[in-house]
Amino acid sequence: MQHKFQTTIYACFTGYIVQAIVNNFAPLLFLTFEKTYQIPLGQITMLITINFGIQLCIDLLSAGFVDRIGYRASILIAHVFAALGLLGLAVLPELFPNAFAGLLTAVVIYAIGGGLIEVLISPIMESCPTDNKEKAMSLLHSFYCWGHVAVVLISTLFFKVFGIEHWKVLTCLWVIVPVVNVFAFLKAPMAPLVEEGESGLSLRDLCRQKVFWLLMLMMLCAGASEQSVSQWASTFAEQGLGVSKMVGDLAGPMAFAVLMGSARAFYGKFGDKMDLDRFMTGSSILCVIAYLCISLAPGTAVSLFGCALCGLSVGIMWPGTFSKASAALKNGGTVMFAMLALAGDLGCSGGPTLVGGVSSAASDNLKAGILAVIIFPLLLLAAVKVLGREKDAKKRA
Repeated sequence: MQHKFQTTIYACFTGYIVQAIVNNFAPLLFLTFEKTYQIPLGQITMLITINFGIQLCIDLLSAGFVDRIGYRASILIAHVFAALGLLGLAVLPELFPNAFAGLLTAVVIYAIGGGLIEVLISPIMESCPTDNKEKAMSLLHSFYCWGHVAVVLISTLFFKVFGIEHWKVLTCLWVIVPVVNVFAFLKAPMAPLVEEGESGLSLRDLCRQKVFWLLMLMMLCAGASEQSVSQWASTFAEQGLGVSKMVGDLAGPMAFAVLMGSARAFYGKFGDKMDLDRFMTGSSILCVIAYLCISLAPGTAVSLFGCALCGLSVGIMWPGTFSKASAALKNGGTVMFAMLALAGDLGCSGGPTLVGGVSSAASDNLKAGILAVIIFPLLLLAAVKVLGREKDAKKRA
């Protein structure tokens, strides 16, 4: 049975690579945008905020239409928007009288695709018959990291060989990935998320359960803990630490992505032998240490090490929370996954925005901005502990 859905599983893996392109390619060009189009750093922060803000809105709205039009149509639409938005990144700044308006429009378009992908890929993967759901989910989410690695590595090599002034050519090449995956999803078999004869929980049903709100808090903190460093790593390394763009991108966002993917792949391989609560607890503590290294360490090497360590620490947070939700809220259905994605994207938007806001208030000191968001891994740690006590109480009852 699992062999029948192999095409679907591979398409899901590629879907998260598309998501990685959507979220992580533009940040590599922030300083290029600033210099080329004379856009101040405060406005560039808006590109992050709008990207995840639109994804958040899509998360909220998708619960009302995905089940109506079907998962196949929805995932195809998602990839089309992702492709059009990436293409717009290269084309629209020149077509609009204001370059920033062109960039913002492109971001809005691909954010619609990214939001749908975030809502759809996990439940599509969850519906596929696999031996261990937690391991499969962690492995799936590792492909977001490998996509992130590919974006940074290929982009860095391209800029080194051809020059960063040709970034528009590379943008058009990245468009190929979502286009190819459209054809994969056209033929991939789809399994129902909820068993026949049963119905998914409504939003009202979910909101009545305490565990749902704990999971929502965990998703918000997971998104913020991850993206607060991820979105600013390239700019932080180049501007805050004074290293070259190539060194900054390789030692900052790429090292972050490699270790985040390694953590997810590790759990995807050995997750059946490990306690998820302990793994997430240790990861949250490690994340706090990483933030302290980035923001308080005097040396460049320690700060870059902190960026990489942060990637290792946040790896399990997002997929681990999804796995906990699937186990704790049976038949959560599309609504549950949409709401969790909404909370995650709220964190993805709010975390980097808080970094940018605090940094601007501290005379563009990104270290101060990153120190401010240490609250998110601390809150996640607390939520994991409370959820663990809730689970133990149910076992004793």
